[in-house]
Amino acid sequence: MDEPASSRQPQRPPSSPAEPASAPLRGIERIGIPRPLVWGFVGVLIYMIGDGVEISYLTDYLQQPDGGGLAGEQATFATVTIYGVAVMVASWLSGTLSAIWGPRRVMWLGAAWWVVFEAIFLFAAIPTQNFAFIVTVYGIRGFAYPLFAFAFLVWVQTTSHERMRGSAAGWFWFAFTGGLPTLGAGVAALAVGPLGLSLYDTLILSMVLVAIGGALGSFACREPNGLKPIADESVQNPTSYRRLLEGVDILWRDRRVLAGGLTRIVNTAPQYGFFAMFPFTLGNAGGNDGFLSVAQIATLTALTYGSNIAANLFFGVFGDYFGWRRTVTIFGCLGCAAATPLWYFAAVSTESFAITIAMGCLYGVLLAGFVPLSALMPSMVQHKDKGAALAILNFGAGGAAFVGPVVVTLFYPLVGGGGVALIFSGLYLAVAALSTRLKDPSDPAEKRAAAVAEAA
Repeated sequence: MDEPASSRQPQRPPSSPAEPASAPLRGIERIGIPRPLVWGFVGVLIYMIGDGVEISYLTDYLQQPDGGGLAGEQATFATVTIYGVAVMVASWLSGTLSAIWGPRRVMWLGAAWWVVFEAIFLFAAIPTQNFAFIVTVYGIRGFAYPLFAFAFLVWVQTTSHERMRGSAAGWFWFAFTGGLPTLGAGVAALAVGPLGLSLYDTLILSMVLVAIGGALGSFACREPNGLKPIADESVQNPTSYRRLLEGVDILWRDRRVLAGGLTRIVNTAPQYGFFAMFPFTLGNAGGNDGFLSVAQIATLTALTYGSNIAANLFFGVFGDYFGWRRTVTIFGCLGCAAATPLWYFAAVSTESFAITIAMGCLYGVLLAGFVPLSALMPSMVQHKDKGAALAILNFGAGGAAFVGPVVVTLFYPLVGGGGVALIFSGLYLAVAALSTRLKDPSDPAEKRAAAVAEAA
């Protein structure tokens, strides 16, 4: 039986498959983008733009007579509940399958899966207006984007120079959130508005974009480690499907991974919760006498995400200097613990659209303080466990989309919007305490502390 990962010195591969760890960073790598994976970042951006096209209108479209013809609760069930379960499962599989097949093969699967099941959804399921058929096909399609995007995150974190992993994570989340929902929603608005496309034709456009991004990410990147299982000499059979269990048993073999997974769930859970709650608390949904229109809430969402996209790059680079764990704890956990209630109570007390936007952007910026977690999680474990650690991290990303709305559903009727905001703040404080356990010698802050101690 293996000894706990926390009690032994992890076996680390070279910082880069092509260069020694001491080699200076050159060219595009100086800003945190691994040179062999450049086209992967471009592919993820285009793929997620295509995936994000539907985010602003699919639920409504499925209720229209020329759409799916579904009832409101049926459309919500299809686009939120079933799709969310598929995303959660696939988020975990993206790490564990990458450990067995290599991340590039998982990206191939995610690209092909999306296009095939979207074609069935558009050309077979929607015309039938059959609830079971539509829900089944759309739910199955939900497995696709985590397999593609999060497998690329695994590829980035297992091949990047150790000293640039935080920056590389920042660029990944820049590409991911830049596509979903930001530019995806923008492409939808442009297509339906100035270009005059129908909603159905816009969905076909999204499939074309995903196919282009999937092809770039899957085939333009030639980095050789992408086709190799994530393993080292301690793994006797790296392609065994028994390694799928490593994405689960690592939770008790190394409790730091469990702490990191819980931190990742709380990371964006309030984000999903707020945007499920704001139409009813700040807007006019459900007969509420809110001060924001539907268009203003959409603008608030876009600007909040926009501030987060820019900050993802900053905190990725900043974490490589300030320290990964310190950045997550101070700016991510504690920063969001303060910004969450500040955003809500400033909005409802002033009823000012400008102030609401300003507080939303503050939250979006501080939310990016969690970016170095993507570098820290795989660095804490042995090389053979990196896929498992990233599987837990990715599962947390998918789980956040569930936990946030569930908290709103359970507690909003009991404590109202203000109470929910305080609960979210309390969750951030709880994971701030958990995050103090996320220590590893490869963390830039830990390296500096060790060097100072050795010099003394």
